[in-house]
Amino acid sequence: MSEPRLTFKVASVPVEFEQIHQLNYQTFVEEIPQHEGNLDRQLVDKLNAENTYLIALKGDRLVGMVAVRAKRPLSLDAKLDNLDSYLPAGRSLCELRLLSVVAGERGRLVLPGLMRMLAEHCETKGYDLAVISGTTRQQKLYRHLGFVPFGPIVGSSEAPFQPMYLTREAALERSAALLERTGRRPDREPVNLLPGPVSIHDDVRRAFSAVPISHRSELVVDTMRQVQALLRDMTGARSVSVLMGSGTLANDAIAAQLSLVGGNGIVLSNGEFGDRLIDHATRAGLAFDVIRAEWGTAFDAAVIEATGDGKDIQWIWAVHSETSTGVLNDLAMLQCVADGRNARLCLDCVSSIGVLPVNLTGIFLASGVSGKGLGAFPGLSIIFADHSVEPMPDRLPRYLDLGLYQASDGIPFTLSSNLISALLVALKRMTFIPSFSRLKDVSGWLRAALERHGIVILAPIEHASPAVLTLVLPRRLSSLEVGQRMSDEGFLLSYESRYLVERNWVQICLMSEHSPEVLQPLIDLLASVVTKQARAASVVAP
Repeated sequence: MSEPRLTFKVASVPVEFEQIHQLNYQTFVEEIPQHEGNLDRQLVDKLNAENTYLIALKGDRLVGMVAVRAKRPLSLDAKLDNLDSYLPAGRSLCELRLLSVVAGERGRLVLPGLMRMLAEHCETKGYDLAVISGTTRQQKLYRHLGFVPFGPIVGSSEAPFQPMYLTREAALERSAALLERTGRRPDREPVNLLPGPVSIHDDVRRAFSAVPISHRSELVVDTMRQVQALLRDMTGARSVSVLMGSGTLANDAIAAQLSLVGGNGIVLSNGEFGDRLIDHATRAGLAFDVIRAEWGTAFDAAVIEATGDGKDIQWIWAVHSETSTGVLNDLAMLQCVADGRNARLCLDCVSSIGVLPVNLTGIFLASGVSGKGLGAFPGLSIIFADHSVEPMPDRLPRYLDLGLYQASDGIPFTLSSNLISALLVALKRMTFIPSFSRLKDVSGWLRAALERHGIVILAPIEHASPAVLTLVLPRRLSSLEVGQRMSDEGFLLSYESRYLVERNWVQICLMSEHSPEVLQPLIDLLASVVTKQARAASVVAP
């Protein structure tokens, strides 16, 4: 029988926490006599509720862990006066606690794998210095891992500990060296580079896993109000409606509102989701002209201005960030053209809200979702408006009547308390301007690195979304095979959608937070695949 696979993840389910308490007991009661024993042979850490546990599993069995925490006071604050005076200045600080590897796994992949995951976690959180109380029994090991001792010994004579710190740079360097020495790469949670579903933060997961409560309760109504307020502040929209459903439902609701406007409209399409807007408008029985641009290109303002000349154009509908191609359509240009024609502008912002600054002031209607850039679970559709919407009981189906939502504290029908609570937590933890800036920097770095290896990106930089990079593979490569190869190596790319398969494209989507350190192995792997295939093609060419 083969050995169970070694994986690394953030602890998230009860069985993992039970094993954490057991390993904590084995290490800090039985091996290092720091705490008193008990009949349960479990030790629940006093800061358990504040800890984030990075764990190593062999199959379903816990074989290693380390807890990360950043809330002051830290444990060492109580043991050393003026802790910060011992540390490098200008650093963002966290503490490591309960570092432990089961006896049979020491000296193998578990510890370097944990260190690698720790460095990536700290990069995501913005920490660049960690402190730890390292047992004096393992000082040689700690130094080998890159830890630097400081200050006097703390603890007791039975369980003495040396205060130490570790920079994020040292953690990356030492873990890489240790893993290279083993000649193996431990399996970790896959790196999620999909357009959705996106990676979900542990705080958001905890909110979602709470006991469901009635959508009529004051708590859920208050949660909805907070969500709406945050989304209004984020976008400048005058009103926000939240529906149970996907972005498709949000766009159906927009089409229903446009049916009330009447007159003629224009639908723009330069990709798959623009084509879907055409379908929405057609199914709603709207009268409209279509403007198409080649996939991967932007729209020409002069063409929009001239289309439907002589008609009373009441509305224009377009996709802001075209997910299928990575093109970011020019919102300011679209709004200028719409204003010039005295037309209402509607936008599909499903792949731009939460990804980049989006100003919806003056936008008639726009659609969004709870997943993707907002970092919550899929299942909620969002409609932004620049106006109050009145109920239309004699004109619209109940579920598509936005006026009912505005007249009912935002909750006219059953709503999942779990989904709306998770969305609120996701919105609260986002620091929008820094997040946007980080994404732009990482996307620019990734694009430049891919292009240096000769990998073609469909959308030109001047019209590109920072969150979607559509890679145009040479015909000698199969996008399905490349996508599967990346998946096998732990990188989840988008490649199975019909429109991608037909065009031999794969996509790297940065809807979740990713660092260059996490993405560099993907670049190396893609470059290796492309280069290898190019050499093979040159050998067999006549």
